[in-house]
Amino acid sequence: MVVRGAPAIGVAAAYGVALEALRLHHLPRAEFDQHLQLGFDVLAASRPTAVNLFWALNRMRACWQRHGAADTAVLSETLLREAQAIHSEDVQINLAMGAAGAALLPDGARVLTHCNAGALATAGHGTALGVIRSAVASGKRISVIADETRPFLQGARLTAWEMVQENIPVTLITDNMAGHMMARGEVDAVIVGTDRVAANGDVANKIGTYMVAVLAHRHGIPFYVACPLSTIDLQVARGEDIPIEERSSLEVTGFRDYQWAAAGVMVRNPSFDVTPAELVTALITEKGVVHRPDRDKLERLFSD
Repeated sequence: MVVRGAPAIGVAAAYGVALEALRLHHLPRAEFDQHLQLGFDVLAASRPTAVNLFWALNRMRACWQRHGAADTAVLSETLLREAQAIHSEDVQINLAMGAAGAALLPDGARVLTHCNAGALATAGHGTALGVIRSAVASGKRISVIADETRPFLQGARLTAWEMVQENIPVTLITDNMAGHMMARGEVDAVIVGTDRVAANGDVANKIGTYMVAVLAHRHGIPFYVACPLSTIDLQVARGEDIPIEERSSLEVTGFRDYQWAAAGVMVRNPSFDVTPAELVTALITEKGVVHRPDRDKLERLFSD
């Protein structure tokens, strides 16, 4: 969790490969290739849910294979330039998503978001928060309601901080207050990010997202998901096939040295859940907005 947020994980993985190549460039080619492959394997095993990790590693591997005839010093510099390109492209993708999504938000919208999908989770600007930033930049008055996002509190620690820094009005609530706010008519839209979108439009995001989507559906509130194409995994048919990372029980039973749960209690701590496509009003991508996503619409994104 030192690096978190699907796009940021992908960028960090690309730089991880490049740094490992630079570290190894003095070795004979056979040893270089052997150790660099080990680096790929270690990075691939680090986070199972966010598909951007594997997208970035595949892109770095393709670069390695294209330039396989180069000596190791040249190859390591080439891999570094590829990582820098991935970094730069992510910012541009976020800006494009922001422009596409800003049009969905009316002036004065009160937008609820879950977890953190801002600049801190990407190479810059953000996905879900990038849409909000772009709407504000266009002159719209937007305010944010940030779920705390238990148990790791990314909403309280990161989303709220980002909004305060930019003077965008933000109200922090605990996760179990979202339904109350919706029932009182205090939420106009929900925007979240995602770590992986299945081919049928099912969305895996931070645990608690499914709950928010169900509540939004119940109250007739649009539920938007901001996602670069790199998070869409056409190789995974349905959300139930997405691997869900389970994290330490210590995140649930207490904080650091202070424990509030009974000793010996059993704990579940899945980091993500899956929101069915039927609850998603639209995906916001760098190629535009996809309303009511399904397999055909997602496949067309990659064929256009």
